[in-house]
Amino acid sequence: MSTNTSVAGTGTTSNASGAILAGRILLSILFILSGFAKLTAISATAQWFGGIGMPLPTVAAIGSGLLEFFGGLAILVGFQTRIVAIVLAIFTLAATAIAHLNFSDQIQMLMLEKNLGLTGGFILLAVMGAGAYSIDAKRG
Repeated sequence: MSTNTSVAGTGTTSNASGAILAGRILLSILFILSGFAKLTAISATAQWFGGIGMPLPTVAAIGSGLLEFFGGLAILVGFQTRIVAIVLAIFTLAATAIAHLNFSDQIQMLMLEKNLGLTGGFILLAVMGAGAYSIDAKRG
């Protein structure tokens, strides 16, 4: 009988920690790339945000870009993982509520479903922790 999964969040090396690392990498990719895209095209992002009725669209573009980029990096390296995962789960649900609830648009429905899946991944990460292969585990 293996106890590998019971120690994943404690920083102990285990099979589960390798799976958590893979999950962190996969979750982080979308946020790092999306945040970078927003930060390198702030005016276009702000224009889109303004088009959907967001107040202060430039501030929203910069804020969301910074949160996505640095939040994604934190998840990738496993830094303050539980907290960042909760913040990104809430952010993802808020973004979904703001921009992806047009049930007549098939693309928006796909975005809604994707975001719900990402939120689920972040909730699991918040519960499990970053695993052994992370800055969190090294900090003790």
